[in-house]
Amino acid sequence: MKQLLVFIRKEFYHVFRDRRTLLIMFGLPVAQILLFGYALTSEVKNADIVIIDEAQDANTARIISKIKSSSYFIVHEQQLAGPEIDAAFKRGRIKCVLNFPPHFGSDLRHDGKASVQIIADGSDPNTAKTLVNYLTAIMAGYQQELGGGGGAPVGIVPELRMLYNPEGNGSLNFIPGVIALIFMIVCATLTSVSVVREKELGTMQILLVSPFHPIMVLIAKAIPYLVLSLVNFTFILVLSVGFLDIAVKGSLLLLFAESTLFIITCLSVGLLISNIAASQQAAMLISMMGMMLPTLLLTGFMYPLENMPLFLQLISNLVPARWYYLIVKAVMLKGLGFGAVWKETLVLAGMTGALLSLALLKFKTRLE
Repeated sequence: MKQLLVFIRKEFYHVFRDRRTLLIMFGLPVAQILLFGYALTSEVKNADIVIIDEAQDANTARIISKIKSSSYFIVHEQQLAGPEIDAAFKRGRIKCVLNFPPHFGSDLRHDGKASVQIIADGSDPNTAKTLVNYLTAIMAGYQQELGGGGGAPVGIVPELRMLYNPEGNGSLNFIPGVIALIFMIVCATLTSVSVVREKELGTMQILLVSPFHPIMVLIAKAIPYLVLSLVNFTFILVLSVGFLDIAVKGSLLLLFAESTLFIITCLSVGLLISNIAASQQAAMLISMMGMMLPTLLLTGFMYPLENMPLFLQLISNLVPARWYYLIVKAVMLKGLGFGAVWKETLVLAGMTGALLSLALLKFKTRLE
């Protein structure tokens, strides 16, 4: 342990003396959080929606038919109570609920206007707002049909309720994705580069012939980035709560535990890349192109996975950041516990074990 601590201290010295590494590690999170606040929203298709029709009249039947005929929704007609609706949202099975009250048809016929309730999942505000706009447009079109196409004022008044995000704060959607992206860059890229740099400088030979197990060399390389990534995570949470008005609704302990698991996954990817790359430039290119782009595109925080072709949706299951993104959204934004994310945690733990084992097995103790 004394030898290991000495090597870990040496790696900390390397990190703190490299200004570029410090800039990537601590300057990049702030830049990304600010930049992703202006990310464009995409069109939403095939969103699961539950329609509760308590009126059961001709008006609701025609509106439901129009919703079903659009490509935006996958309609499920069910009679759900309040707790059942909340449970369905927590499981992530639905994106929106449209509830027609019993007196919908009579209000529309006698008063010229009627109210419907729309319940949306506000943990993804961009998608929620888009779905609400789609529903409002469909009902507005139906009201114009009732008025004979003469531009009659819309008489159906939606009553909107945003779950988990009443203010419609767009930062809630991209913060979990930015956290995953930062971990991937800091851990995978910097770890792979630090190992390859030792090979280029010729110091790896000295480490391998020292009275220190070669596997311990990799562990000593990884631990500083694990510690600094947890510090980075704390900094991101403070920045999110203090400046972006984002409240952490779930357990901080669970959030840190899941983040530690994902950091180890990213470190394993970095160590695996270091066995393939022959130079720092190659390690940087492989980690950036091979991991950063899938993290950006295939996690769901920039572009909805439902809009993508089936083969890309299947490939997204192989991206560790996708599962971590789901975990952070559930714990941080919805306030759920381990019981709601144990499947995602199990998948992430399996990936971590496989990647770490492969990285250690492929580590070359003899240099060419």
